[in-house]
Amino acid sequence: MKMLAAACVLAFAALPAFAESKIELDAKVQEARTNFAKHTTAGAELAARAHGVLVFPTVIKAGIGVGGEYGEGALQVGGKTVGYFNIAAASIGLQLGAQARSEIILFMTADALKRFRDSEGWKAGVDGSVALATLGAGGSIDTDTARKPIIGFIFSNKGLMYNLTFEGSKITKIDK
Repeated sequence: MKMLAAACVLAFAALPAFAESKIELDAKVQEARTNFAKHTTAGAELAARAHGVLVFPTVIKAGIGVGGEYGEGALQVGGKTVGYFNIAAASIGLQLGAQARSEIILFMTADALKRFRDSEGWKAGVDGSVALATLGAGGSIDTDTARKPIIGFIFSNKGLMYNLTFEGSKITKIDK
């Protein structure tokens, strides 16, 4: 069991070595934004009003007792990419399996976006609280959530995913 856990940790440590080019990542970010808009028009409307949109098109999460997740994405301001970032987290506990998902974080205020951009390494739940959006009746987003300065969405090809969290995820600027 310890060897399997060590292998899982080593696999995630090696992920940055397989980083995508700017062109590949930009194309995947755009595809994720398109898929996001198809799943939630309310989320797409919020994204249109956001001061910044951080998109991680593919975040891989896997674990056998010890787990981790990793993904690369881009921050867009005014529809243009202004920086590239990775997201990573580790966990210990009852877990077995793997999944891929997309994550989008909306910075709804100029202040929230500035604090994120000025940070050396931003940790969800510590440097900023991310309100995880869920859809209500008719695809609407809870009005309390819609007023938060930072709103997060986690989704797959099948739609928004529930009972997940950004807490403990560290987001770091990377060079591309």
